[in-house]
Amino acid sequence: MDSQKDALQRIITTLANKNEELNHFIEALNHTLGRVQVNSTQVVSDLEEEFDTLYAMLEEMKESMTSTIKQETVRKSHELQNQLTQSTSALESAEELLEFANNALHITDDGEFTKAAKQIKDRVTMAPAFRLTMKPKATDNMTHLMVDFSQERQMLQGLQFLPVPRAPEIVLGDCLVMDNEVTVTWRMPMEDSKIDHYILEYRKTSHEGLPRVKDEQCWEVLDDIRTTEHTLQGLRFDSKFMNFRVRACNKAAAGDYSDPVTLETRAFNFSFDSTSSHLNLKVEDRGVEWDPQGGKGLDSKVKGKENKGSAHFTNLKNMSRSGTPSPKRTSVSRSPATRGARDRFTGESYTVLGDTSVESGQHYWEVKPQKDCKSYSVGLAYRNLGKFDQLGKTNNTWCVHVNNWLQNSFAAKHNNKAKNLDVPVPDSIGVYCDFDRGQLAFYNAENKQLLHTFKMKFTQPVVPAFMVWCGGLTLTTGLQVPSAVRSFQKTENGLGGSNSSISQQDPSVACDICFYDKLPSVDASLLP
Repeated sequence: MDSQKDALQRIITTLANKNEELNHFIEALNHTLGRVQVNSTQVVSDLEEEFDTLYAMLEEMKESMTSTIKQETVRKSHELQNQLTQSTSALESAEELLEFANNALHITDDGEFTKAAKQIKDRVTMAPAFRLTMKPKATDNMTHLMVDFSQERQMLQGLQFLPVPRAPEIVLGDCLVMDNEVTVTWRMPMEDSKIDHYILEYRKTSHEGLPRVKDEQCWEVLDDIRTTEHTLQGLRFDSKFMNFRVRACNKAAAGDYSDPVTLETRAFNFSFDSTSSHLNLKVEDRGVEWDPQGGKGLDSKVKGKENKGSAHFTNLKNMSRSGTPSPKRTSVSRSPATRGARDRFTGESYTVLGDTSVESGQHYWEVKPQKDCKSYSVGLAYRNLGKFDQLGKTNNTWCVHVNNWLQNSFAAKHNNKAKNLDVPVPDSIGVYCDFDRGQLAFYNAENKQLLHTFKMKFTQPVVPAFMVWCGGLTLTTGLQVPSAVRSFQKTENGLGGSNSSISQQDPSVACDICFYDKLPSVDASLLP
């Protein structure tokens, strides 16, 4: 009976998943159908605009060429008219001279005849008729302004829709997600020499599988990509997945999108838990800052309740010269009773935890202190950490501690034991947790130099833990475990507990403290 119910439940789950898939597909079809009408109207409008532009260009060319013909006509007419006027005037002068010469033939007086003959000779020499060219200055030929648009007509008859580039194909096997970078690779189904560039679009999503038409995030666009591969750098993986699609473009048109793909971009995301942080800490989503004025109104009430509950309570009025409580003074740790919500940290436990537990897997995050921060700790803790407990001073906390107050120090701390770290304090600290292997490692976030490693067996979920005094911390999450860290951890795990890198610290505590063999050994005088 139970097996049949289990089988039926699996069938119901399968049907429900298929129904959801069909609903998304129908939604996609309806969206595509609506876009067909919209896009059809748009391309008709674009076509009319192109033809109107072509018509306007042809009309402009016609007017320009007609004007050229008219100008040529005016030029030739003007030259021929001038030549005609001059020829007519010359003809009139020649006719008059001819008549004078004919009359001179009838002169009988020798003196008069000689005089007339001389005049006729002189006039003939100067006559316009003999000085004019008898060739027209312009012809009636206008063939140099004729046109033959047969080639253009053939070209216009060959007008057709642009050859839109085909949709590229994303090569899923060549895509890579590493170090908060995503490399997307694609190819064209056929060689296309006219492709000018590509457009890559991406968006974050919480849904696996085919991208949904309507999603919480909009598509981000990367234009003018000249190769068939692109790497997105500096991403914050605050979603489980990312969708990608790409389209090819020639000089005039963009092709269809490729089939979208979904890549997994899981990373550990958390914020500071302001509900349980010390009242002297001003907590934001990914920032925490020491606030000496925080919770002053509640201070006296809190002190009264705490003093009633513990005979070992440390007087909070131990002040430094600046009037700020010293972080070095410790109070006896007390684990509060198990309850739905934990108490706020108080006393000198200037602590804030992460709001998300680590229960399995490998995770990484980074912490950057303010430059003038006097004291801070970064590490892990069980949730049963007492509200008076300080990081590194109990058997359920592990941390690295930086002290820039009075005397500078950089140490790894656990169970009230400390190991001085003979390395420079980095500007930003990377924290790596492998819950299943029981490893907690700290790195220089810039160059991924290992600072310190704890080895232990976690007996319950852990949470990121932080302490800050006179300064502030900035948290960066949504980070994958860096490849350099993975590579180093793989090498370390392959050593199988070699004494060159691991030293047993305290047999009574299920915890080893591991170091580079370059680091010096612990001076017993430095331990509390």
